[in-house]
Amino acid sequence: MKKHKILAAPIPMRWVGPIKISGSTVTEKIAVPLATYETPLWHSVGRGARVSTLTDGILTTVIDERMTRSILLEAGNAQQALDALRSIKSRFVELNVVVSQSSRFAKLIDINAQIVGNLLYLRLEFTTGDASGHNMVTNAADQLFPWILQQYPHLRYSSISANYCSDKKATAVNGILGRGKNVVSEIIISRELCRRRLKTTPEKVVDLNIKKNLIGTMIAGGLRSANAHYANMLLAFYLATGQDAANIIEGSQGVVHAEVRDDDLYFSCTIPNLIVGSVGNGKGLEFVEDNLRKLGCKEERPAGDNARRLAAICAATVLCGELSLLAAQTNPGELMQAHIELERK
Repeated sequence: MKKHKILAAPIPMRWVGPIKISGSTVTEKIAVPLATYETPLWHSVGRGARVSTLTDGILTTVIDERMTRSILLEAGNAQQALDALRSIKSRFVELNVVVSQSSRFAKLIDINAQIVGNLLYLRLEFTTGDASGHNMVTNAADQLFPWILQQYPHLRYSSISANYCSDKKATAVNGILGRGKNVVSEIIISRELCRRRLKTTPEKVVDLNIKKNLIGTMIAGGLRSANAHYANMLLAFYLATGQDAANIIEGSQGVVHAEVRDDDLYFSCTIPNLIVGSVGNGKGLEFVEDNLRKLGCKEERPAGDNARRLAAICAATVLCGELSLLAAQTNPGELMQAHIELERK
């Protein structure tokens, strides 16, 4: 087979910020790299970042983390599938011994399952250290498959990936159980700051969030989502830090919640499927390594801490862009005027 030369597709990138972040994972002001063709995004996130520096900061909390791979087995009937499932779930110690042969970082932490007729879908859930873990969990599943088939000879192989993961698809199971890092970012902004920097009021932002993000998404048939444009910030951040960009599909799921709190605006972004890693495939490029170093995500830390830091920074970035866009949309004409001024030559 002819070996083709690897080419590069340059994407405009700019450092935006700093963003003021607080929480147990990150507590500092930090600029972020965003690679995008949608150049107004830099200005939008930048406005949210400036607002953050005039507050106590964006509080980021990593709620949970897990990378998933679902495998599909076939039994003779549903009862056989159920018996096997109950037995498999009782043998976590043995399962993790098998998993340890594939990686020193992968650890099986949970199994969710569905039985459809005689089909047994196993959603294997792992922690994966500082890697996002796609290949790591697939390799672990590849090791588990022959062991399961040996232990349960009445089961048969069907697929190493059964779409119950669910990888690069917007599904209810990901929105409920999470895939990657489940992160919440929150900020409290005074009424005066809303007026001066965002040209709006807390009430207008809360009202628009309800009518646009919640009701609008519901009548559109959105799946476990109520946000304006998580995908914009995620894609720009993912491309700048060497992530698998297709994961913005499940990453774009998530809920914005806003309320008026003692005359201030409370604004939050919940992102249950934030899939990032500081090591692994895509990280070998010089500009990616440089960006990760500048973000403080290539330090000597316990396994997983660099990836959690990266996720917290990403979640704060999402909030900055989400806040700025919603504020702009409370004012007639502001969104389009910004695009015309920044994009039209």
